[in-house]
Amino acid sequence: MSQYYDALETRSADERAAAIAEALPRQIRLAQAAPGYAGSLDDVDADQIATVEALARLPVLRKSELSRAQKANPPFGGFTAKPAHEFAHIFQSPGPIYEPGGVGHDWWRMGRFLHAAGIGKGDIVQNCFGYHLTPAGMIFENGARAVGAAVLPAGTGQTELQVTAAHDVGSTAYAGTPDYLKIILDKADEMGVKLNFSKAVVGGGALFPSLRQEYADRGIACLQNYATADLGNIAYESPAMEGMIVDEGVIVEIVTPGTGNPVAPGEVGEVVVTTLNPDYPLIRFATGDLSAVMEGQSPCGRTNMRIKGWMGRADQTTKIKGMFVRPEQVAQLVEKHDEILKARVIAARDGEMDAMTVQIESTAQDPSTFAKSVVEVLKLKGAIEIVPPGTLPKDGLVIEDRRKYD
Repeated sequence: MSQYYDALETRSADERAAAIAEALPRQIRLAQAAPGYAGSLDDVDADQIATVEALARLPVLRKSELSRAQKANPPFGGFTAKPAHEFAHIFQSPGPIYEPGGVGHDWWRMGRFLHAAGIGKGDIVQNCFGYHLTPAGMIFENGARAVGAAVLPAGTGQTELQVTAAHDVGSTAYAGTPDYLKIILDKADEMGVKLNFSKAVVGGGALFPSLRQEYADRGIACLQNYATADLGNIAYESPAMEGMIVDEGVIVEIVTPGTGNPVAPGEVGEVVVTTLNPDYPLIRFATGDLSAVMEGQSPCGRTNMRIKGWMGRADQTTKIKGMFVRPEQVAQLVEKHDEILKARVIAARDGEMDAMTVQIESTAQDPSTFAKSVVEVLKLKGAIEIVPPGTLPKDGLVIEDRRKYD
């Protein structure tokens, strides 16, 4: 197995800049032809946008704008280069936000990450990302196909069946959120079943050092990546585990949150991504995530820019158990019940796993009254605490992340 997925990973800075100079104007022209960009890119000379520095002159596209456009022009808001029926898949993420999906070779560019993790022909990937409506399951399946690995489409939940399947088919690699693998391994220990996992590729949440070490102690090499439903793979770890290497199919900028202005090298800012996917030409798409550029290049020999990985959110939107929870959803929960005066979602850790608590200001007595609505609106189960009216802090927060990332 070659160390690198392809020759793109070891290009010189000049070679990469030359490739961007060719690809970026082409991508701008694709965007200009999409009705979603009408008014924002009309006066742009695509041929003049041939460098990352020139790209910084263009407006930033935010998820809130994409959401509004999708409501007016469903399902994709006019931002794709072809109609919805020509895509292989249409996904729905919380919001709701709709994303297109393809089944062409490495359409989501996840194969590069899996290859870096040592996954390829001969491996069976137990894919524990969700396959229902949201795209993560298909994103990782597409990547596994790109590297020649077989896939057990396990999805989430039913842990005993996960253990049985992993044992029976001989799964060698895990794909899923960082903490769910521990649940499977602990259940296997409880059942007295030996599993063959030696590799793990994780995303959708923070991989805490203590959890990575626990997997290493079990003989499982665990690497993480940074991806979104809209953009696919953005950056990924290599075995060097020194930052995340930016994928070759995107251009990443770090900007001052709420603006499109690049920060000074090394400073923390919002991740803004331009994808070179011709089917879905997102230009300067603001992820809402915080990160920073790392100096130098990875010791593994890959030469693209590195970022420090996920360092929090530029807004209050928070990822819990692999799912985004947005302030708008908390507002929907409050609106759903006359008895709810105010609500606050708290993300915390329970051992090595994410935990969610929903605090509700109400005169109601029974938390179970709101359990069904919490799942329907937030798409997650969590503990519900009723607190007296006027109890919650008046600090503007509706989502509080108490997890520590160091």
